[in-house]
Amino acid sequence: MREIPFYVPSIDKEEKALINEVLMFKGASKIEELEDLVTEYIGCKYAVSTSSWGAAMHLSMFALELKRGDKILCSVNVFPAVAESVRHFDAEPIFVDIDSEDFNISSTKLKEALVKHMHKKLKAVIVSHVGGQPSDMDEIYKIAKENNIVVIEDASMALGATYEGQKIGSTGADITTFGFGTKMKNAIGSVGIIATNSEKIYKRAKLIRHHAIEADEWDKNGHLGYVYDVVDIGIKYDTSELDAAYAIAQLQKADEHIKRRQAIAKVYDRELSSIKHVSIPKKVRDHIYGLYIIKIDKNRDDFARALKEKGIETGLHYVPLHLLTYYKQKYSLRVNDFPVALTNYQQILSLPNYVGMSDDDVNYVCKMIKEISANRA
Repeated sequence: MREIPFYVPSIDKEEKALINEVLMFKGASKIEELEDLVTEYIGCKYAVSTSSWGAAMHLSMFALELKRGDKILCSVNVFPAVAESVRHFDAEPIFVDIDSEDFNISSTKLKEALVKHMHKKLKAVIVSHVGGQPSDMDEIYKIAKENNIVVIEDASMALGATYEGQKIGSTGADITTFGFGTKMKNAIGSVGIIATNSEKIYKRAKLIRHHAIEADEWDKNGHLGYVYDVVDIGIKYDTSELDAAYAIAQLQKADEHIKRRQAIAKVYDRELSSIKHVSIPKKVRDHIYGLYIIKIDKNRDDFARALKEKGIETGLHYVPLHLLTYYKQKYSLRVNDFPVALTNYQQILSLPNYVGMSDDDVNYVCKMIKEISANRA
């Protein structure tokens, strides 16, 4: 039987060559090179690399000096690491329902949440760009400015995405987090990035990232490189040279990868647009299709099982946070508290969409979806 995984990392000669340099102890630091390349690619002033995207989210809360009792608004339709990073500080994530078309945080619901939860401890809104399609940032920036709150963008699936011609990470957020290797549980080359134009945020993130250690470099003036001080409570979130090398190669091919995913999405759009029980994603803004999310109008799980029997793996992005045991119990949330996200969750299904998919693979996925759909009442 043909097997099409949900995701396969791209590893070519470029990745292997850069990793080899690290293994042979050749060249300058890949970590510094990666951070420099990110600032150049995105158009931000500063970049801090971390050991994962989740680490970047958590480190962002350190950089904001989040405290117990502080409140952060976020979409209910995100990966758990978003709310988790807030809870680690004993702060409170306040969930907001989503837009039914792009699955991102609803600016209308965000306004309503601000009226309901406006408090001196309300610090920020975290905006996730689901699947690589940006949220309604003009409206969100406006809302944030009017209410004097910080904007953090979760661009874990949106590296290289643009909003009105500008790359995400350079459009006005206080902090933007990116991730490499985020589609796999045990990701190869897992690296997170904090992008910012704030020198204060940059310096604090960089300090906390490695145990809040301050140390001199070895030099001719007698400074001893092994003498250090600890000036705060830090954590170990720095990335490795090996992971940085992999991420450099991925970054250098980011635009090429986006074009391939968009080409695959175009085939899916064409072949699946008139299939019964299936709805293709709506392209509201520029979309890089980090995820290609369809909707199944009837018994999504059965549809996914049928695809699996044909050798096709699928994903679910995401289970709304208010349905997860911890948040449901912690904040006494009800199933119907976020109706748009609930309806969305009951139907969504993410299809394979990665650079290594051949045209035959894509056509096979389309063919199997058509067959399964045709046999459903």
